[in-house]
Amino acid sequence: MATYKELLARKQELDAEIEQARQAEAQVALANVRETIAAFGFTADDLFGTRRKSRSASNGAPRFRHPETGETWGGRGPRPRWLKGKDPEQFRVRD
Repeated sequence: MATYKELLARKQELDAEIEQARQAEAQVALANVRETIAAFGFTADDLFGTRRKSRSASNGAPRFRHPETGETWGGRGPRPRWLKGKDPEQFRVRD
């Protein structure tokens, strides 16, 4: 039966061999992917899709503005400190 130290040495050798095999196979796979992308003219959007806009980004116009500091708040999320305890209508942004 092998000793603990001998088994650890074999494990390290196997780990190194596994990593070499992974790198070699990854290179082949990457070459295949690049070839397929070039052959079909895929774009990054085709491969990964387009990013969705968050709901807050679609309605990003501020609805309330602090008159002295210029800080704004869109009306979502926690109410800012400068607006707590006050009527928000007095800070409403007019178009």
